[in-house]
Amino acid sequence: MDSKSILALLPYSKPFLFVDRILQVDENSIIGEYTFSPDLDFYKGHFKENPVTPGVILTECMAQIGVVSLGIYLLNADEKIFDEPRIALSSSEIEYLKPVYPGEKITVVSEKQYFRFNKLKCKVKMIDSGSNLVCKGVIAGMIVKNQK
Repeated sequence: MDSKSILALLPYSKPFLFVDRILQVDENSIIGEYTFSPDLDFYKGHFKENPVTPGVILTECMAQIGVVSLGIYLLNADEKIFDEPRIALSSSEIEYLKPVYPGEKITVVSEKQYFRFNKLKCKVKMIDSGSNLVCKGVIAGMIVKNQK
């Protein structure tokens, strides 16, 4: 399964899609990118005169790339393509180290800790374009496939 196929199967659309590109994916890891457009609505009020990306959005971005995209790859590794995946975040523990401002491009790196019974748990980190660690942690989710 290639990166374009993974992106096409993501159950999100703008303005809630936080994946621009999948750079690398295999059975143990994934690397993806996203640029936070200055036009995103949440910047209008978070914070006044000093917009910064909310932590919950950073977590969502890491989950979309590091858990959902990797999960789609893993579920489809045996060529059983599925559509309209149902996804539920089951846990997250994230440490925020640096703010992300409007217009910044980030890279998410995710390493699979385990994948069984369609539950995927990953160690994730977000890095800015200057190679600085933005946040890191562990995210887990359940992915239920709907067979075609």
